[in-house]
Amino acid sequence: MDEVMIGSMLASTLRVSTPLIFCALAGLFSERSGVVDIGLEGKMLLAAFAAGATGAVYGSTTLAILAAMAVSVSMSWVHGLACVSHRGDQVVSGVAINIIAAGLTAVLGAAWFHQGGQTPPVSPEVRITALMPSLAAAVRHGSVLPHVLGDGLLGHNALVYLALVLVPLVWWGVFRTRFGLRLRAVGENPQMVDAAGVSVMRLRYIALTLNGMLCGLAGSYLVLALSASFSPNMTAGRGFMALAALIFGRWHPFRALGACLLFGFLDAAAIRLQGVQLPGIGEVPVQAIQALPYLLTVVLLAGFIGKSVAPKALGIPYSKER
Repeated sequence: MDEVMIGSMLASTLRVSTPLIFCALAGLFSERSGVVDIGLEGKMLLAAFAAGATGAVYGSTTLAILAAMAVSVSMSWVHGLACVSHRGDQVVSGVAINIIAAGLTAVLGAAWFHQGGQTPPVSPEVRITALMPSLAAAVRHGSVLPHVLGDGLLGHNALVYLALVLVPLVWWGVFRTRFGLRLRAVGENPQMVDAAGVSVMRLRYIALTLNGMLCGLAGSYLVLALSASFSPNMTAGRGFMALAALIFGRWHPFRALGACLLFGFLDAAAIRLQGVQLPGIGEVPVQAIQALPYLLTVVLLAGFIGKSVAPKALGIPYSKER
């Protein structure tokens, strides 16, 4: 594999992995606090629709991102109202969010924009473009590995770098701060946290708020960076991939990052392998290549969901009356 191909694959891997990283970190906050979040997919889809609709109508990148985050945080609070305040089934609530998101975005898109559920394309001024194009261009002409450094590492937008920076920040916040200690304690032994005079409900709502903000960034990225408009079901299972990466990474930010990059690499490789002739096999069907990331999701969940040790209170409604 030549240097140009390596740079291209690295760039594609980072671009495709970014929404997975945001969603995996979102799930980490929620599940470390003891709240199962199957609804990552739905919140990301609703956020993508909000970003696409707001960006197309108002022509503002800031408003589009804020709208996406507001919608996803609202859905996280709905999940909290059902599961934290009223001790409902967390899996059922998450599945309901996914179903509502799939139907509501298509219906609102068709009713508001009359384009079959899609939103109008956002203008080039609204889209999130490369953060350091001049530096990337200079590196391409003057470095030892111009394409790996210029295209693979320096040719990305701000949200890609934000996702990578958030991984060590989340690790520090969860494992090296008082808030993180309390958050993890809520996911392991909420009775002990409550006995210490700390509100279990408050901590879980804070975790769900952070969860919603990160899902909002993931949805914004899909519309404002990867694509130019919203289309129905454009998340294409990324929320479930992020959840699989979180489980495979054993609810740890750096391990989850590695799993997200693996999914991103497979997705990028699937694009590159389309139409390629393999020795003794011939041309691999496009459908088989596109299924690779989803097959890996199933394999990882089947192989590791029983071996990974989840927070002990994960999925268990908490009540003071116990």
